[in-house]
Amino acid sequence: MKKYELTETKNALGLHQIRSLIDIPLYGVKAGDLGGFIQSEDNLSQEGDCWVSDKAQVYGNAQVYGNAQVYGNAQVYGNAQVYGNARVYDNARVFGNSLIYDKARVYDNAKVFDYALSLIHI
Repeated sequence: MKKYELTETKNALGLHQIRSLIDIPLYGVKAGDLGGFIQSEDNLSQEGDCWVSDKAQVYGNAQVYGNAQVYGNAQVYGNAQVYGNARVYDNARVFGNSLIYDKARVYDNAKVFDYALSLIHI
């Protein structure tokens, strides 16, 4: 069962806005809610509770999966991966071969790039 679909709405980069097909209670998403923008279904897993919302963008070979969330005006691109319970938000940029995972938070105007790893253990 699919969690979301690509809509015909595209942003200036040609990325598709997504629409939820199911409720995702973790993020208060209801079936039919519009989300953020992705290049293709390769960017956002159809499994787990991961979600892209607001004006956030995920593109290139970047992947968001698990229970991760990208929102606000954040961008994840290149070969970056955001997963686990990680969050990327505000105006943050994650790109290159970066891995953001576990309970990591990347926010404000932060930039994480190249081969950076970001995680937090509690």
